[in-house]
Amino acid sequence: MKAIAAWQFGGYSIFLLIVAPLLLPEFAHAQSQAVPPASRPVLLEGRKAARLALDQAKPKYPAFALINYIQGHVKVELLVARDGKVAQAHVVEGNPILAASALKAVRRWLYRPLEPPSGRSDSITVVDLNFACRLEASDPRPNQAERDLRRQIKPPEVVGRSEDPSPNDSVRMRLLLNDQGELIDSSPLPSSIGNLEAAQETVRGWTFRPARLAVVYCESGSAEGL
Repeated sequence: MKAIAAWQFGGYSIFLLIVAPLLLPEFAHAQSQAVPPASRPVLLEGRKAARLALDQAKPKYPAFALINYIQGHVKVELLVARDGKVAQAHVVEGNPILAASALKAVRRWLYRPLEPPSGRSDSITVVDLNFACRLEASDPRPNQAERDLRRQIKPPEVVGRSEDPSPNDSVRMRLLLNDQGELIDSSPLPSSIGNLEAAQETVRGWTFRPARLAVVYCESGSAEGL
């Protein structure tokens, strides 16, 4: 259930997620390989992490998703720093419209610092946020709401990019953009090789035209493409 548009610029293949993205949970794996055992973040099961939560403001239901009957779960992987603040958040699974709202909320969450016997530690956990439409009996949800919306959306476009620092590298990434065309999350694909940090720094300097409706319905019943 993924619709992925791909562009090739210089050495980088960039995948812009349009609907139902599944961002691979590579972060925890990379952490376990990149840092010494003594300083590795502690992996926390969801319920244990929830008991440490001090402030978990609920994400706002995006109006565009609500009027189009888009609902579902969004899973987000969090790196919680030793001071209890969310240092990093990456989408693991979920509709991109809902995921953008989820990311905005969880990045402001606050936890009680984790204090194992070895002292305060960073921690990693996955949270599951459920966006559910509460409909009246007289307003049933369409059977294929997400598919119907997907047919009406034009994918985002790259409208400006910076110089590639490593034009011979090839890094394949999935990007999550918000409704303003701002890059809010990224994840490398498993087959990626090359300098990932350089690629991420490069795409942060790019500008995007956000995804938009491809059809406008007029009062007369006719349709006009944008």
